[in-house]
Amino acid sequence: MASLRRVKVLLVLNLIAVAGFVLFLAKCRPITVKSGDSFHEIHPRAEVANLTAPGISPIQDAVLKRLSLLEDIVYRQLNGLSKSLGLIEGYGGRGKGGLPATLSPAEEEKAKGPHEKYGYNSYLSEKISLDRSIPDYRPTKCKELKYAKDLPQISIIFIFVNEALSVILRSVHSAVNHTPAHLLKEIILVDDNSDEEELKAPLEEYVNKRYPGLVKVVRNKKREGLIRARIEGWKAATGHITGFFDAHVEFTAGWAEPVLSRIQENRKRVILPSIDNIKQDNFEVQRYENSAHGYSWELWCMYISPPKDWWDAGDPSLPIRTPAMIGCSFVVNRKFFGEIGLLDPGMDVYGGENIELGIKVWLCGGSMEVLPCSRVAHIERKKKPYNNNIGFYTKRNALRVAEVWMDDYKSHVYIAWNLPLELRNNKAKDVCLDQGPQENHTAILYPCHGWGPQLARYTKEGFLHLGALGTTTLLPDTRCLVDNMKSRLPQLLDCEKVKSSLHKRWNFIQNGAILNKGTGRCLEVENKGMSGIDLILRSCTGQRWTIKNFIK
Repeated sequence: MASLRRVKVLLVLNLIAVAGFVLFLAKCRPITVKSGDSFHEIHPRAEVANLTAPGISPIQDAVLKRLSLLEDIVYRQLNGLSKSLGLIEGYGGRGKGGLPATLSPAEEEKAKGPHEKYGYNSYLSEKISLDRSIPDYRPTKCKELKYAKDLPQISIIFIFVNEALSVILRSVHSAVNHTPAHLLKEIILVDDNSDEEELKAPLEEYVNKRYPGLVKVVRNKKREGLIRARIEGWKAATGHITGFFDAHVEFTAGWAEPVLSRIQENRKRVILPSIDNIKQDNFEVQRYENSAHGYSWELWCMYISPPKDWWDAGDPSLPIRTPAMIGCSFVVNRKFFGEIGLLDPGMDVYGGENIELGIKVWLCGGSMEVLPCSRVAHIERKKKPYNNNIGFYTKRNALRVAEVWMDDYKSHVYIAWNLPLELRNNKAKDVCLDQGPQENHTAILYPCHGWGPQLARYTKEGFLHLGALGTTTLLPDTRCLVDNMKSRLPQLLDCEKVKSSLHKRWNFIQNGAILNKGTGRCLEVENKGMSGIDLILRSCTGQRWTIKNFIK
């Protein structure tokens, strides 16, 4: 069966031939158009066959009807592929134009289970056309821009694991419908070892018949995770440019040309289409404001305001330089991506790769930017499909990024994740500085466990904090270590309430003494034999302390 693309080409050729034939007949038999007659509007395929233009000869009318019938047959045959899967094609129906789609009360009840399973309303998705259009939220100037005709071709790579079939196929249809045919090299679907039966033979049979030669399916033999699955997609790609997308997106018209043009100008640019939101409950498309993509000390990506120079330029169509990416979509020169080492294959499952790529690109001579003139809508799911314990993997991957790339700043990442940051003395084994009973306001030594009361940080101001990460104002459990001169026991007090600045400041170097700037006394351990050990303040005797992740 011919693909829709080939059918379109054949139809165009047929139309040209028929037009020539009609013109030839018109020259031989002039047609008189009476005053007041006008041309008919373009009608849907099914209606064209019922039209007979006044003044058309029987031969011309027969040719037009035959061509219309042929077009209708091809359309119905292609549309029949989706009907066999219980899905819908065409440009109308629920959710048309990105409007919210609805279900009847009875349908709502049926939708609850699938909604919980996929993290979006998959039952409703089956009622929405695979070909629906979405709003064009590009700045006005973007629609006036012209691009070179010799832009490089792109391989679009979708990664999925146990996605709803309708959502995957809508991503594919949207990519085909809104990417110029001469620019779309191929679409690659990477199945990261899904369990769902509909994602096996039914998916493969559909794309092979619907888009023969255009769509490739790559299947991982075991679950690799999003990061390594993207690498497999890159290996299979043959386009000059590779675009990586979640398999739950929809494209806006004109999305591809600005992306390909920017990379053609500079092969070391990584381009991020601007993201709009597809609401997971009703599939309404919601416009997001133009943003850069930043990240917290946990290395969790977030939308941030564009840089000042972008605002000062006063042109919302301009590219936005960005330090990182949200992660659901990015486009990169295939060769350049390989030169910088792709994504880190040592990362597991999900998370962190978007920050790692941003750091790597900028440090390796490239750049990363968001394009307001290229827009892709993305479903923000309620849950991730990979693993119930996704937080473990995002933490692991973030710490891997910190260890590899962040040098002296990696301690900030460890602190943000509230990882064990014990403060230990060389004279006392397996015990750590601890808050002790809160009512005593006195630091103690306690067997190391790495939880909140033992999270120690030495700041650049010279403060020694004990407790959960944060300021002492926002987290009252966090205390400052203080030498009040009166007691030989170190005090734990609210930093903001300590009047003497020097009494809460300490001199400390890794594997060295901890000395109070105000009193000159050192924080030390006193061994009391069978009675245990005490944490005290006294004249320095040369004891040494070590703290993990010293903040410089």
